[in-house]
Order: sequence, then structure tokens, then C-alpha cells
Amino acid sequence: MDKQVKNVLGTELCSCCFVPMTGFYRDGFCKTGGEDVGTHVVCAVMTEEFLEFTKSKGNDLSTPIPQWNFPGLQEGDKWCLCISRWIQAEKAGVAPKVILEATHMNALKFTTLEVLSKYEVKN
Repeated sequence: MDKQVKNVLGTELCSCCFVPMTGFYRDGFCKTGGEDVGTHVVCAVMTEEFLEFTKSKGNDLSTPIPQWNFPGLQEGDKWCLCISRWIQAEKAGVAPKVILEATHMNALKFTTLEVLSKYEVKN
């Protein structure tokens, strides 16, 4: 892991989840880069409420897609979310909990540490 990659706390980015394998680069980390137009930087713990919300917005994360080796997410799974979807869910009152140590610093370009901290859960 590149030591330059930091989380929202300013320390080294921790892994989010390896089972299911998450991250834009499918390496278990919520890293981002120029090709990640969705900015998948928030390490979140899925809830039934959030999964229903995101499905209603056109992004079904709960249905398995075998051809993409995607098992479908369930309550309790950790996943690197697009920052825009997390903010949308936060405004709707259904934001999932966040693991700050595994949330990429680029999330702070879109929201504040104060807001993210309200949803903090320890890994």
C-alpha cells in the first residue's frame, strides 16, 4: 500500500473489506484515482435501510451479479461507497455508519470530518 494514501483523520488509509472485496480497484481499500468518476471513498457498513434507499435510486447493491463476481451486499457488509450517494443518504436520514480510518481523505472535498464523525463506527 502506498504510504502517501491518507484517510480523513490524516493517518494511513486502512483497509475497508476483503470479503466481499471492495474498492474501486477491488483491492479492499477505498482508494480513488482519475478513472474513479464515482469517487468510491467512503468505507460504510451496510444497513437494510440504506440498501433499500440506494436500490430505489437505481443502484442495487443487494442483488448478486455472478458475471461480475459480485455477491450482493447484506446488512453488516462493509463497502466503499460513492461519496455523492453517501451524502444523498445522509440528507435523507439513511446514511450508513462510516469507518473513518478506512475512508479516503478525498471525502473531505465533499463533506466535513464533523459530519462524517456523527456516523463513525470502529472497525
